[in-house]
Amino acid sequence: MGDERVSSPTDDASSVKGPLEGLLVVDISRVLSGPYAAMLLGDMGARVIKVERPGSGDDTRAWGPPFAGPADARESAYFLSTNRNKESIVLDFTDSNDMAVLRALLRKADVVIENFRVGVLDRLGIGHGGMLGINPRLVILSITGFGHIGAEKDRPGYDQIVQGESGLMSFTGPDKDTPTKVGVPIADILTGIFGALGIVSALFEREKTGKGQVVATSLLASAIAVHTYQGTRWLVANEVPVTEGNLHPTVAPYGSFRCKDGFIQIAVGNDSLWRKFADLVGLDPDDERFATNPDRVVNRRLLAAMIEESFSEALVEEWIKRISSIGVPVGEVRSLDKVYQDPQVIAEKMIIETLHSTLGKIRLPGNPLQFDRGREHHSAPPILGEHSQSIRKWLQDSAE
Repeated sequence: MGDERVSSPTDDASSVKGPLEGLLVVDISRVLSGPYAAMLLGDMGARVIKVERPGSGDDTRAWGPPFAGPADARESAYFLSTNRNKESIVLDFTDSNDMAVLRALLRKADVVIENFRVGVLDRLGIGHGGMLGINPRLVILSITGFGHIGAEKDRPGYDQIVQGESGLMSFTGPDKDTPTKVGVPIADILTGIFGALGIVSALFEREKTGKGQVVATSLLASAIAVHTYQGTRWLVANEVPVTEGNLHPTVAPYGSFRCKDGFIQIAVGNDSLWRKFADLVGLDPDDERFATNPDRVVNRRLLAAMIEESFSEALVEEWIKRISSIGVPVGEVRSLDKVYQDPQVIAEKMIIETLHSTLGKIRLPGNPLQFDRGREHHSAPPILGEHSQSIRKWLQDSAE
């Protein structure tokens, strides 16, 4: 990493940098998986330059409503969620002069993130081999929907399609007839997280070898990687998981239960907790249908109905107090307005306040990682091409 990569036209001299300070990331990806990976690196101090197409920019700039700001300068809430701590430059990949700018960025970059379909970059004359030819130290994160090899490598991948094809929806939902997607684009998000992990791993190896490499992952692989015990239910035990609603398939009682005015979640993780909990809700802990966890799992729907009958007698707040008092883990099922007002969420710095160039002060979901010498300053997601001029000038000055 050369000294010319350390400073950025948008740097705040008083900001506290993160552990990836001095790293230059060129993000030519779009939508969510790649931009999310790039944002995570930016959160940790890397300088991230987002390359966008002229006119429309990233697809998600048009995804809405909701939008923020006036009609002639509106910003998509979706775009704002995954593009903080970045600069934006507009480049046309079919224009030779703009491609020269991109190659100049590649010569300075440590990381490139792309999520084009297999072969597209080669046809544009800027494939992985060409990038590494320009800069052998580059770490390239390449994201596809269904993988880089195999018969389906050319399939376009969108999150909900992959949630279905990866099996996630087959064991998510209220019943077997209602397979349900996760409430966020989880395949995209997981791919971004795994991708960021792959990048820092490759950078660590580069410190020893001096060489960059291509890190490849896909939405399909990332979604399958988090099957965990659901995967081994089939691979090891030959049991096909099905939807369980909000009950746990291997622990009971564990899940969400209706109270008089809402829902709470409980986790009775062992027989000792069960005995305390059973006494609290008026059940016999030695009932042969529920005496051990395997018994309770087999009869979990009957048990859930009996628990909810008891819970219907009091409010959420009262049940949380009662259950907490006996040491059983418990929590409320909250809407997001309540979540972002929670003092603990605020203490965890999970709300970022930053100044947007057209929207003014905005609040964004935070990063879950905190470092002793961490980054405390965050820049707002950029408007389209906001830094085109300053980045071009920086490249020209560096060349001179």
